[in-house]
Amino acid sequence: MKTKFLYLINSLFVASAITACSDNENQHVPSDNPENNEKPEWYYTGGQLGTAYLTTSNALEQPTEPIEANEEMSQRFKNGEQLFEKMYMNNHSGVRKGLGPAYVRSSCIHCHPGYGHGKRNPAGAFQTTSIGNGCLLVVYNPDTDGYVSWLTGMPQGHATQPFKAPLDESKVIIEWEKYTDEWGNKFPDGESYDLEYPEVTLATDAVYAKNEGVISSLGNYKVLLESTIGIYGTGLLDAISDDDLKAQYAKEEQDGYMQNGLNEAFFKNGEWVKQYSNTKVTDVNPNFTDKGEQHPFRFTYALSRGPLQDAAGANAMWNITNVTRSNRRYHYLDTYFASASGEDKTVYGGSSWVKASANDPEVQAGYQSYIEEVDPDKNHPTWHADDYTDKTQVARAIAAYLTSQELDVEMDDEDFIDFMVWHRGLAVPAARNVDDPDVIKGKELFEQIGCAYCHRPSWTTGDDNFYDPNGFFTKGDSRLPRYPNQTIWPYSDLVQHKLHMENDIRTGWCRTTPLWGRGLHQMCTGSTTADRLHDNRARNVIEAIMWHGNAKSDARMTVEKFRNLSKAERDAIVKFIDSI
Repeated sequence: MKTKFLYLINSLFVASAITACSDNENQHVPSDNPENNEKPEWYYTGGQLGTAYLTTSNALEQPTEPIEANEEMSQRFKNGEQLFEKMYMNNHSGVRKGLGPAYVRSSCIHCHPGYGHGKRNPAGAFQTTSIGNGCLLVVYNPDTDGYVSWLTGMPQGHATQPFKAPLDESKVIIEWEKYTDEWGNKFPDGESYDLEYPEVTLATDAVYAKNEGVISSLGNYKVLLESTIGIYGTGLLDAISDDDLKAQYAKEEQDGYMQNGLNEAFFKNGEWVKQYSNTKVTDVNPNFTDKGEQHPFRFTYALSRGPLQDAAGANAMWNITNVTRSNRRYHYLDTYFASASGEDKTVYGGSSWVKASANDPEVQAGYQSYIEEVDPDKNHPTWHADDYTDKTQVARAIAAYLTSQELDVEMDDEDFIDFMVWHRGLAVPAARNVDDPDVIKGKELFEQIGCAYCHRPSWTTGDDNFYDPNGFFTKGDSRLPRYPNQTIWPYSDLVQHKLHMENDIRTGWCRTTPLWGRGLHQMCTGSTTADRLHDNRARNVIEAIMWHGNAKSDARMTVEKFRNLSKAERDAIVKFIDSI
């Protein structure tokens, strides 16, 4: 059970006044005066409305103050939490139904242990059945940097009977390779460190459609790991105004400090090159008039998502599990066109997995019993065959079901709304050890050597009249928590930069990861290592910093300064980073 906000405050500051007098009760302005019991402003990572105060193993799971203060929101938050934590099942009725027919994971918490950043994937076969493996496979064409078309963007390694998984995960092998940087993995004072990175191989026979003869060649492809990120505090990031985000891009472009510049696919000459919009027609609110409204990209490493209400979490509740909802009444499929005749696109929806499944004798043999559970009243006649001994009829029925745009709804609207209340309602844990002299010194050095340029310490949120491209919520909808005019401390500029790491992230561009709460990763996930950076290659903060040191990296000068600090100064920076 989550501890109440006011109870936590009182337990932390038993005998002291904790708020400064203010004309606006929503604006807490703490003092830096060491003679009183106030904490510095950066202690309140999520501002007054978005900070939680536990440092236990469930520190990343706490609700924000608006959730605690509203009974209806609190109940919705609790249900949303269960939707995140509990596994979906492949049954076709009852609670959390509808897993599959192909899927990535059976629950959200499989990827986000303790609600945080995913845990490191050990050497050996890629394995996703245990909770905590927060890595996804990135299978792409290195010639174009685009995802391959013969797997979904997040490859599916599982399926419900009688279907077969698009990818055999046991044939995806991870090896951790040692790396030596130009300084020999050693600081000038003699202290050494280790660096390693993952190499991932995927055998061609791991791909189901290739084995079934649907795909003759996989072409040029490469496989990377990419870890899931923390969910907590994303509502606060969504509350940063579009104008302030644009001003940050403009400042960095004008400053010109980054030797790789800005990613011109997003921003150039003071203006957005592209912004995020979702023009899909929604069944939830057919009168929704704001389809196509544009907002800056701000979520995921690749900056693939804009407003939180249509960002990674809202998307993952569908495409990770393939559980349908009213505005996603179709399956998450690959987009491979198996022939130039046009037949495959018409009959198989352009999907190699659909074609392989439809013509697989073992899938055909089990399809009748499967579809009669899915659609017992035959409300969708094309999903059924008149004669199940006729392989052509069965193949067409399978293809019609897998490519249908009118699948029955498995996650109802109220559950999705509850999920988004929970998603937007997660607080950020307060900074720890803010009175420790080493932490204070580390904070000063963090700023002095330039870390704070990309890991921008604080933002002030705007009016937070949030936008939902899917139409479930109107602007500023009272069913969702809001965080207006809060000073928050995510330690990120929300801009992409290049570090030029060995076996780097796809495209090389990576959004600056917020550092808030990351020091609690091991406590909250049970991991034996700190699991930092986009693929968890860094086992501690020192390794994470030194991976920024490539000669072409945007952080090169900062790393050079870090190297020349004394061991005590380096340790202070590490202690500060682990405290925020």
